[in-house]
Amino acid sequence: MIGLVLAAGAGRRLRPYTDTLPKALVPVDGDKTVLDLTLANFAEIGLTEVAIVVGYRKEAVYERKAALEAKYGLKLTLVDNDKAEEWNNAYSLWCARDVLARGVILANGDTVHPVSVEKTLLAARGNGQKIILALDTVKNLADEEMKVITDGDKGVRRITKLMDPATATGEYIGVTLIEPEAAVELADALKATFERDPDLYYEDGYQELVNRGFTVDVASIGEVTWVEIDNHDDLAKGREIACQY
Repeated sequence: MIGLVLAAGAGRRLRPYTDTLPKALVPVDGDKTVLDLTLANFAEIGLTEVAIVVGYRKEAVYERKAALEAKYGLKLTLVDNDKAEEWNNAYSLWCARDVLARGVILANGDTVHPVSVEKTLLAARGNGQKIILALDTVKNLADEEMKVITDGDKGVRRITKLMDPATATGEYIGVTLIEPEAAVELADALKATFERDPDLYYEDGYQELVNRGFTVDVASIGEVTWVEIDNHDDLAKGREIACQY
């Protein structure tokens, strides 16, 4: 199993930081970026290889590749997304379809979270699950969150931002464990998703899988402080909590 980071997005709501950097390289703790924090998490759980999907301002990631490898003891492979500024991240994850066959822990490039999240996902393995989503069942939800409804052993029933928060089981935080056995079916679902609408999220690909009868499981992360950085308010919160990890 290897790490996988989606770091192709432009993060326009974080300008001027993202005028020259992808969102994953915006500093959150001194010189440390979200990408730094994620790579440190991966190294702590014993991963030795990480693939990073790059697109917008990808040259900045290429420039730091050797230094990041040396700092975290990881072999990094950069996967180019040729439509990063045109299409949404269903296509971005599909670009890493060959990597999925190795089994991955996927982390969005804008999620500040502690290593306990990865440890929770690893601990949840072993009962035939093929895809396990990290789920926050504690946070009070609003309209912007990626909300999930689950149903016992059936796993995820719905995953979308477009639902009444009061009906949701919790929020998907942007970290997933994907076993090798899920790779082919997930890649096909992602392809069907972005071909239907290039603006769709990879979570819509998860919904496509569920609609096809595939079981997508969840693991509750407990009371964990984390944030998805979309705007300057989120960045301020990320900087408050990043120094704790």
